[in-house]
Amino acid sequence: MKSNERVAFITGGVSGLGFGIARAFSNAGFRLALSYRNEAYRAEAEQWFADNGRELPLFLKLDVTDRARFGEVAMEIDAHFGRLDVLVNNAGVSVFGPTDEASYADYDWIMGVNFGGVVNGLVSMLPLLKRTGPGGHVVNVASMAAYLSGPQAGIYTASKFAVRGLTESLRYNLAPQGIGVSLLCPGLTRTNAWDSAFRRPEAFGDSGFGELDRAALTQFGTAFDLGMDPLEVGEKTLRGIEANAGLIFSHPEYAEDFREIYEASLAALPDEPAPEGRLEIERLRREGNRAAASGRTISIADLT
Repeated sequence: MKSNERVAFITGGVSGLGFGIARAFSNAGFRLALSYRNEAYRAEAEQWFADNGRELPLFLKLDVTDRARFGEVAMEIDAHFGRLDVLVNNAGVSVFGPTDEASYADYDWIMGVNFGGVVNGLVSMLPLLKRTGPGGHVVNVASMAAYLSGPQAGIYTASKFAVRGLTESLRYNLAPQGIGVSLLCPGLTRTNAWDSAFRRPEAFGDSGFGELDRAALTQFGTAFDLGMDPLEVGEKTLRGIEANAGLIFSHPEYAEDFREIYEASLAALPDEPAPEGRLEIERLRREGNRAAASGRTISIADLT
């Protein structure tokens, strides 16, 4: 199918990484639906499409934690385009603070947006994606934090680990239907993602992280000026979709980290024999995963 016949929906698609992905898709001829919350960002995005002589996206105001509105958005996309070929669950928040001091509000907000927003996108949009038929694709945007943890981003890291696990499992479920699934894990990208704490909703205002240190956070934000151009990440995302890659890494600078993870993981395994029964169960699990990845539907009956 030609790109100019395909439709992509990108949450948080009018700024930052989402807008980089949107521009890459538009350059490739996709028709677009983009969700947004900030009117100024929406206006800037609309101007880019107009200046470049592109079809204007279907702009949809959406808080990704609002399940009822997500359902309405699915119906609006269906009514406008009659199909959905690519779903990009991108919208998220980056919030930092010591995990041991976090409040329930910190957990509820960060997990609600970063993981819950992906869940809401899947539940709301997969019926239309499936109805459109084989060849569709889901991209769930995580972060290198889906692999790398640190002392100041515990809840953010937990949310991205959760997105990673969900995405890897979903790929097995949708392969038999001819729908691809990718996990996108970008590194440092030139966006305003660092300033999420400035836009924290009042409903989640009871933070355990203490009073916001605006000067320190703004200084931290200068690191993002060194990040990759969001358009480049978007172009790599598109190439990953076309290759049906399960994992899309956009940044090359993490070999040392993955080597350490690999070596530490192997070293943590007990150096002792495992009983034949357990070895057989793990063999069946691996065989089932390979079969699912190749397009076969696997049930729990295949695992024993």
